[in-house]
This record gives sequence, C-alpha cells and structure tokens, in this order.
Amino acid sequence: MPYLEALTHLFDTPRMPVLFVGHGNPMNAIQDNRFSRAWREVGSALPRPRAILCVSAHWMTRGTTLAHIGQQPETIHDFEGFPAKLYAQQYPAPGTPEAAEATISLVRSIPVSADTGWGLDHGAWSILMHLFPAADIPTFQLSLDLARPPIEHFALGRELKPLREKGILIVGSGNIVHNLRALRPDAPPYDWAEAFDADLTAKLESRNFAAAARYEALGNVARLAHPTAEHYLPVLYALGAASEEDKLTFFNTGFDLASLSMRSFILQ
Repeated sequence: MPYLEALTHLFDTPRMPVLFVGHGNPMNAIQDNRFSRAWREVGSALPRPRAILCVSAHWMTRGTTLAHIGQQPETIHDFEGFPAKLYAQQYPAPGTPEAAEATISLVRSIPVSADTGWGLDHGAWSILMHLFPAADIPTFQLSLDLARPPIEHFALGRELKPLREKGILIVGSGNIVHNLRALRPDAPPYDWAEAFDADLTAKLESRNFAAAARYEALGNVARLAHPTAEHYLPVLYALGAASEEDKLTFFNTGFDLASLSMRSFILQ
C-alpha cells in the first residue's frame, strides 16, 4: 500500500500523547505498588486511543524490523522463575492489522516486514493491563532491530510521528537504567545508576532529544547502566515521535532493586 494511501485509511484525530514507561520487574503486573498505581493514574488521564503501538525491550530482532499484524495477539509470558499467578495473566486486546500495515507503509528509511508469530510480550502487557485494564484497545508491537545503532532507532521514531495524528498512542517500554547483574533488593541505587538517570533527565529537560541517542558517550557509566541496549532503545522511539509543542512530564521517578530506573515520561 503506498504511503499516502496507507495513512488515509486511518481517520484524523487530535494528536495523541507519546509515552515511555519503565516496566521493571515483571511482578509489577500483579502487585499493588507505587509503580502500578502510577500506571493506573496515568492511564485514567490519557485520551482514549483508537490503537496502541508498543515498542518493547522484549521483542528483539537482528537484521530486520517487524510489525505484528495479527488479529488477536497472544499474551507472551517471556520470563522464568516467577509465581504461577503471573503466568496466568492474560491481556486479550485485539490486534489491528490496518494500523500495523499502515505503519509498515509509513516507514521509508528501512524495510519493515509483517509478522504473525509474535504477540504482546511482558514489556507490553505488564504495563498495559494497568494503563488500559479493559484490554479493549487494538494493540500491536514493533520489534527492535539490535543490528542498528541508536541514532537509527531515534530516526525511526521520527518516522512514526504521523501516527499520533491518526489516534495511535505510541508507547516505549523498557528502563532508563537496566542492569540485571547488579540487582540489590532493599538497597539504594548505585552512583553510576543515578548519574545515568540524571544525565538523561537533563537532556530531556533541555529538549536535547537527539543527544539521548548518543548515550554511549558516557563511557563506563553507560556500560554499567546498560550492559545490553534493548531496554534503552524504546526511550529513543518515544523521543523521536515527540513534537516541539509537547510538554514533558515525568512520573515514577526513582529506582527499584538499586539498578533499575523506573523513571517514565509523557510527551503531550
């Protein structure tokens, strides 16, 4: 479907916000804590989208970017060693082939392929079940091509920006600091974790969004904050899809388990 034709199939709406959500521990899906309560509060204040596009840290590809076009995405329990109650959770939101296929046609810089084998991983459903607990909003995911450098993920976020004018809520889900090897229950955050979180916060507050794609310039602090990149890259999609007029609001500031920044933000 040609670019313009793809978007004309989606009716115009007031511009939707864009979110980045730090999802952290999968147990946040079923626990009543300050993080899950904030998700519910934020969700109740959001305008109702016609569809949700989620870019999650947990759908990783290499050498290709995929968009899920299934009619009924599976709830994927992509973790091990957690209580049975967590594995029993389902988020039966419908898919949205129309919006997913429009997204595929919208992106011009790289090929995006259709996928029917994925669904909604826990980076998506663990937060959406609090943001939109009725699970009645059509939802689809876009994969992270780990073969591409951060600046290309930021550029891809920019290409997705027109979806906001078509009623689609773009949600990045990862963590601003994410080092599972350094987890410490009931401990204060590491100095390097606070330093990385503060550096990105300053970039966002100064509206220097493109600089967020150069996070590796922080050297060892960046390597400690992100031994692997997948939990950071969704930040760049949210920032890329931002508009000059958007107001930045933080929520869930703070850390969990010493090495997970739960800082999240809305641009609207």
